[in-house]
Amino acid sequence: MRIIADRIVCAGHGMCEALAPDLFRVGADGIVVPPDTVTSDRELLELVVDSCPVAALRLS
Repeated sequence: MRIIADRIVCAGHGMCEALAPDLFRVGADGIVVPPDTVTSDRELLELVVDSCPVAALRLS
């Protein structure tokens, strides 16, 4: 499973990082840096994707 981040849409709110700090970080440029692959709980990942205020994340 992968998390796709639209770096153009991302506004750097940091909700993803707040909900799953072991998986996400907001970089120095203010844009999310998702992991390459994810083996975490799908329910948590869906919560993170759904919590993005600008819908910059999706599961693949």
